[in-house]
Amino acid sequence: MAASSLSSLLLPSLPLGCKSKTFNAHLHQGNSGIRFQRSTSETGVSRQTENRRTSRLVNRRDAIGLICSVSGLLMGTLGTNGAGLPPEQKPRLCDDTCEKELENVPMVTTESGLQYKDIKVGKGPSPPIGFQVAANYVAMIPNGQIFDSSLEKGQPYIFRVGSGQVVKGLDEGILTMKTGGKRRLYIPGSVSF
Repeated sequence: MAASSLSSLLLPSLPLGCKSKTFNAHLHQGNSGIRFQRSTSETGVSRQTENRRTSRLVNRRDAIGLICSVSGLLMGTLGTNGAGLPPEQKPRLCDDTCEKELENVPMVTTESGLQYKDIKVGKGPSPPIGFQVAANYVAMIPNGQIFDSSLEKGQPYIFRVGSGQVVKGLDEGILTMKTGGKRRLYIPGSVSF
């Protein structure tokens, strides 16, 4: 999958027991916009694969929530493209120029407490609830330490938006994005892990 076929989403979040964390993500887009489809047969993803992804997500959620609330430690990813690299060399969705521009972008706060900054507003459609999206992300705590990243794994994360497969804040943030957009989410604990 070419990097140019991805739009960006930058997502910070705040899990229970932790001050906050950041998710950075890219939504996969095809010729006609974000690739999201309603049925498993249309996407070519088997139910068994989808169930394994869901169970991995639940296990990762439980592990991260436990680690954050009990010890404040961060979870790293093993066997990944950026493993062992210093933080400044790990794959990022928002480089130094992007970070500077982000300082001048107004913060939007939703009723749930989710906050976000649109770095680039997309021009395509927003994904409807239940449709499948492919997103690259980088999840970090406020000091910038990464605890999970699809970029390091070398493939986007695929999930059904609005279906509860990811934290509520991530669902809410993606549902209001448009294809081709780039966003940073600050997800409070109430809509996080």
